[in-house]
Amino acid sequence: MDPQSVSPSSWAQFWDAYELFRDPMLCALIAGSVLGFLGVYVVLRRMVFVSAAVTQSAGLGVALAFFAEIHLGLHVDPTVGAVALALVATMLLMMDPARLRLTRESLLGLAYAFTGGAAILVGDRISQEAHDIQGILFGTAVLVERPQLLAVAWAGALILFIHLWWFRGLTFASFDRIGAHVQGLPVRMLDAVLMISIGLMVGVSARALGALPVFAFSILSALAALMLDLRLPWTFLLSTLAGAISGLGGYLFAYFYNFPVGGSQTVLATAIVALAFGVRGVKQFVTRSRA
Repeated sequence: MDPQSVSPSSWAQFWDAYELFRDPMLCALIAGSVLGFLGVYVVLRRMVFVSAAVTQSAGLGVALAFFAEIHLGLHVDPTVGAVALALVATMLLMMDPARLRLTRESLLGLAYAFTGGAAILVGDRISQEAHDIQGILFGTAVLVERPQLLAVAWAGALILFIHLWWFRGLTFASFDRIGAHVQGLPVRMLDAVLMISIGLMVGVSARALGALPVFAFSILSALAALMLDLRLPWTFLLSTLAGAISGLGGYLFAYFYNFPVGGSQTVLATAIVALAFGVRGVKQFVTRSRA
């Protein structure tokens, strides 16, 4: 679709079919918001590859669910498969890699490479669902089924409730572990809450939207917010908003200009990072000019 063709008639057609697009837009909005919120922890704690590995694991979980039904006659809900593998990956990545004489980076690289390759191999054996596998890996969420939306909504609501309720403890334990230990906070339990939150939200979101946009929401939104050097609560808020804009705005861009949804959401998230970079440059220029 040519950019000039986004006319009032195009909007009219969109609103006429709004009920068809409502669920995927809501799903992208919720997933982008919650993953943007969690992304601040992911980026500040240098867990970018954790997010990547867990996202790929969720894709493998969906592929295995399809494989089990087609070749083994076992019905496994793909969302359950995504969440289960994402949580398994999260629990494994919480282990101390020194016991295996590995660095954390090498363990993350191993998990990312294995789960990504395994998803492709399993996908090759379920040709009936080849399109779904591509959607899981790269994100082609033109339509989202109501059960997927409900899974994302309930998981997102639960995670945000817990994280807002325990905000001070979670941030203290994440960014000042020594101080948290001194204050007697249950640091290991709070770490587990954070990691399980990431695994759960990534699992349900990757099933609905695809691995690529989920990774973008959980990393790029936080990068954009952190570039502005604001206080931590404002950083969380802006990262949440950036994720929401990436999810919903990317879907609308894909609809009006006939692009793949996952790619549009990822590129928009990148554009927001570029915008934040520009704003940061202007702020620094103004600060130097006043000095």
